[in-house]
Amino acid sequence: MGLPRPEEVIAHREPFLFVDEVIELVPGERARGRWHLRGDEPFFEGHFPGVPTVPGVLMCEAIAQLGAVALLADDRYAGRLPLFGGMDRARFRRQVGPGDTLELEAEMTRLSSRAGRGSGRALLDGKVAAECDLMFVIADA
Repeated sequence: MGLPRPEEVIAHREPFLFVDEVIELVPGERARGRWHLRGDEPFFEGHFPGVPTVPGVLMCEAIAQLGAVALLADDRYAGRLPLFGGMDRARFRRQVGPGDTLELEAEMTRLSSRAGRGSGRALLDGKVAAECDLMFVIADA
């Protein structure tokens, strides 16, 4: 059995699915994945005209989505719904644009039956483009 496609694990769909592939997965612990920016994403039109740039908060959302894949791949949480509870220490360090591929990393740092914490990074060419700590609640779907 290979690695799952993100949409096989999480509820997100286009145009709000920001993980294209999972390249490493340890259920309930961590995951690595990729987001390939084609250039036709709707946010590029207005952010910013003439200098299309991925909003930093969307990079954090991509990290959170990958974290949700790691969480929901664990049988203890399968079928549940992780919801954002907050974000700390978000930093945006590099401009990301059309044609770029972000390497995503997410790690669960604390889990209970109803909530958790995690952290992650989005890297462009091996350098940090965004990083953040995430808090979430785990609801019944």
